Amino acid sequence: SHWHQHGSGCALLSPRPSGPVRDLLEAEIAFLDGQIAQLDTRIDALQTSPALVPIHDVLTQMTGIGAVGASSLIALMPELGQINRRQIASLAGLAPHPRESGRFTGKRRTGGGRHELRSILFMVALSAARYCPKLKVFYERLVGCGKPKRVALTAVARKVLVIANARIRDASLTLPQLT
Repeated sequence: SHWHQHGSGCALLSPRPSGPVRDLLEAEIAFLDGQIAQLDTRIDALQTSPALVPIHDVLTQMTGIGAVGASSLIALMPELGQINRRQIASLAGLAPHPRESGRFTGKRRTGGGRHELRSILFMVALSAARYCPKLKVFYERLVGCGKPKRVALTAVARKVLVIANARIRDASLTLPQLT
């Protein structure tokens, strides 16, 4: 049997599967490696397409946005440059929404939006809050006023996204449909 009981009682796959299982796993790995290579080729073709290079350049000129951040924004936020700052922040899940009902007034919270994009924007915001002088001052001012660091970082992420949106709009660039 390929299964054995571990001391904690959970079943584990033995480290060396037998011939037929090993062959099946190796074939699956080879298939997935081929799929990854095809995706890498398609991604490279998209990144060098004449329609995307100017947008990618505008984004990477911003402090904090590198090649991966720019590619992620292009792929996950095709609305960049086409909608206003409130809409773009809301789509990314960076807009504060009130929590109110009747006389109850709660704290405003961000949420919703595109989760995978929000993760990328937080990484961009970490870099921007460290290396972009204006955003560093903005971040430090918020923290100095008693805002939690996560709230200040969310504000930086929103500001980066709003600036990126405005720069693409001002350059009269439009993201093409990628599918």
